[in-house]
Amino acid sequence: MSDGAAKTMHLAAHFPGVNSTTVWTGPRSGSQIEFSSFEHLARTAERGLFDFFFLAEGLRLREHNGRIHDLDVVGRPESITVLNALAAVTERLGLAATVNATFNEPYELARRLASLDHLSGGRAAWNVVTSSDAFTGENFRRGGYLDRADRYTRAAEFVATARELWDSWPDGGAPGTFDHAGPQFRISGRFGVPRSPQGHPVIIQAGDSDEGREFAASAADIIFTRHGTLESGRAFYADVKRRLADYGRAPQDLKIMPGVTYVLGDTAAEAQEKAAEIRRQQVSPQTAILTLEQIWGVDLSGYDPDGPLPDIDPDPDSGRVQGRVRRGDPGALAAKWRALSEEKGLSIRQTVIEATGRQSFIGTPEAVAEEMAAFVRAGAADGFILVPHLTPGGLDEFVDRVVPLLQERGVFRTRYEGRTLREHLGLSRPGAKSSAASGT
Repeated sequence: MSDGAAKTMHLAAHFPGVNSTTVWTGPRSGSQIEFSSFEHLARTAERGLFDFFFLAEGLRLREHNGRIHDLDVVGRPESITVLNALAAVTERLGLAATVNATFNEPYELARRLASLDHLSGGRAAWNVVTSSDAFTGENFRRGGYLDRADRYTRAAEFVATARELWDSWPDGGAPGTFDHAGPQFRISGRFGVPRSPQGHPVIIQAGDSDEGREFAASAADIIFTRHGTLESGRAFYADVKRRLADYGRAPQDLKIMPGVTYVLGDTAAEAQEKAAEIRRQQVSPQTAILTLEQIWGVDLSGYDPDGPLPDIDPDPDSGRVQGRVRRGDPGALAAKWRALSEEKGLSIRQTVIEATGRQSFIGTPEAVAEEMAAFVRAGAADGFILVPHLTPGGLDEFVDRVVPLLQERGVFRTRYEGRTLREHLGLSRPGAKSSAASGT
């Protein structure tokens, strides 16, 4: 089924554990702290010829009713520290760290990322995230000073300032000076790290809002998104790619890579059965009640997870959940979940399982490979960031059983052509006279 004109697919691996996708109760579930876990997943991703390895991060432990929310991971080593260690045990795999642009400063972060780019031989990436959360801000000197509307304003200037710092030291030359004066930052001096192999680390942006899309079109190399259907993916893809021209950029300058999960089986029925069992493990009775409390904003501990949904209205101003974004308009969402529950006769736990299902690709390896290729062919994605449900071995089966089928279809590489992450992605090196050949 090889197609010589097939579009090249990009793949990345997300280390699981910072959300409810992860199954912690399974016998194969391992540590999210020990370095061996990070090393296992990274080596598996590199064996599968993936573009990069991706680490999410939070800056404060989540709380529920004033207590640490222990159904998710409550702590993890700092991302860039982990990636610097992984640079020593991998050779080609890109290394992407999530770092908040609200609670960091350009010089310090630009220096850390340039250092990672040097130590890895040109494989560093920065996933730019923002926060207007005063709860998280309490961990920092400035607290919750930043209005929500200003998040992307600061982030855009932060990225632009970091690029000024990276560009201030020319290739093979002596360090120059930088002098930035803007609404968010006023800094000047000399940057302390020579120009790194990629010129600039790859910039990733995660977010689906209109502000996020505009920020990605103006400043990002990759956008990490989530869309459950082919049609929604195509609409998002077309909208973001359309915006690039406003910034003098071409469609291939930004890769759109949704975060996805997968469940494989020898038959379609087996895969569906495994997927249902994974969802039951992800949504325990306790998780179901706490998920509902995030929407209703009131104490629901007296409700039976196997009983019907509450008949009370949500509290839209509740502060019961801290460090987590609420799931849209509580009233509208509660009404939607009630309708789903009544239509299918579902309990609280069954409703949560049905409404929050996250498996993206379910089926035999052949069916999953073909469906993923179809998304790329149809212009719904340039590739995918895989989010396994097991730490650290959740990627093994995909690499062993699906990657060879993607290669047979001619939609995925059979070897690394370059050494840097920009070369893997087909992105030009800033400051270079010629662009890298694009694979998409």
